[in-house]
Amino acid sequence: MALFTFKLPDIGEGIAQAEIVGWHIKVGDRVEEDQPIADMMTDKATVEMESPVAGTVVRLAGEPGDQVSIGAMLVEIETAGEGAAAAPAPSVETVEAETPGEAEIAVPVQAEPVVQAPAPQEAKSAAKPEPIVEPAGHAAPVLASPAVRARARELGIDLALVKPNGDHVRHTDLDAYLLYGAGQGYRPAGRAAPRADEQVKVIGMRRRIAENMAASKRHIPHFTYVEEIDVTALEEARTQLNDHRGDRPKLTMLPLLIVAICKTLPDFPMLNARYDDDEAGVVTRHGAVHLGMATQTDAGLMVPVIRDAQDKNVWQLATEIRRLADAARSGKATSAELSGSTLTLTSLGPLGGIATTPVINRPEVAIIGPNRVIERPMFVTNKMGSKEIVAAKLMNLSISCDHRVVDGWDAASFVQAVRKLLETPVLLFEG
Repeated sequence: MALFTFKLPDIGEGIAQAEIVGWHIKVGDRVEEDQPIADMMTDKATVEMESPVAGTVVRLAGEPGDQVSIGAMLVEIETAGEGAAAAPAPSVETVEAETPGEAEIAVPVQAEPVVQAPAPQEAKSAAKPEPIVEPAGHAAPVLASPAVRARARELGIDLALVKPNGDHVRHTDLDAYLLYGAGQGYRPAGRAAPRADEQVKVIGMRRRIAENMAASKRHIPHFTYVEEIDVTALEEARTQLNDHRGDRPKLTMLPLLIVAICKTLPDFPMLNARYDDDEAGVVTRHGAVHLGMATQTDAGLMVPVIRDAQDKNVWQLATEIRRLADAARSGKATSAELSGSTLTLTSLGPLGGIATTPVINRPEVAIIGPNRVIERPMFVTNKMGSKEIVAAKLMNLSISCDHRVVDGWDAASFVQAVRKLLETPVLLFEG
């Protein structure tokens, strides 16, 4: 028997260390060559590490949330060969995307805790019950993110038995399975099902999001401006466009809003900007609009970027929104697709609420949030000059700005200019 030391390879992104997001193995497990063993997060992406050899796991370099330096021991595996060996650089596959925003976060190097294999006489008592694993022979693989798979393993849930509300299993589907069983039906109204307290370690993507949001609120003096917009005519125009869309994607409100934003920004360059407040103390006002789209995924909030949004029409924008959202949610978005935004748009869709106060995606200086469209009675002046009440579709539009760079007058003027375009949609298609 020989002891094989698998060292964390240089993933090729200029990083010095990576965080353990989750293990696919434990001490004492038998692993095969190319079997996934761990998910490691860098500042750029989360990568899935694979074992270069077959054998038995002897020790692991820490717990989820710990940092491992490049070149340090990640896993030791007992193999059938002779002599100790060091691991060659394995191939890695990107499975999740970077955190929203591009704020550099320095993580201190930590000592590498080691999980020792139990002595033979202790193995039986130290062993944990084996989780239920997915049975072989499924007609189709179960689609789920690494975080969902890790949680299912911890809970002993066979993912094949979980009914997804969509094309892949999410945390909410696991919750439904735990509450209602394999059928995942609905209980009659009555006493809420009891749940035990749960401690969730903040690691991986969730920790990056927490750090970025804290840095944004700590460094940026936010202010938020909200305006009500009559989108009755815009909704009528959107319906007509969808009626004649052919094989093009169905239009939501977002592509039309993006066109209005891009047509207005040249008069408000202070909003399409990034503020380097760490060292240079320089605000860069960008000519092109690289629009970040805040997207909710199983792993947390990601911000894929529509490059040169000002050059795209509503149909191209609708196609790009769908493509980037699908890439982010499936973990296939690249680092280039998740970086370099100059302004961010965040929408809660059908959950839009009355008003929002979104947090700026640092180092940008503004973020825009459309809210839910609500039909309400509204006073209007008719052709005779008298007032009458009509049914109108109204939407609040929020914008949060960095008060170090953007004045309240600028933000209000920008939103009023966007409002004019949205309330007169024919202007969106001029020029």
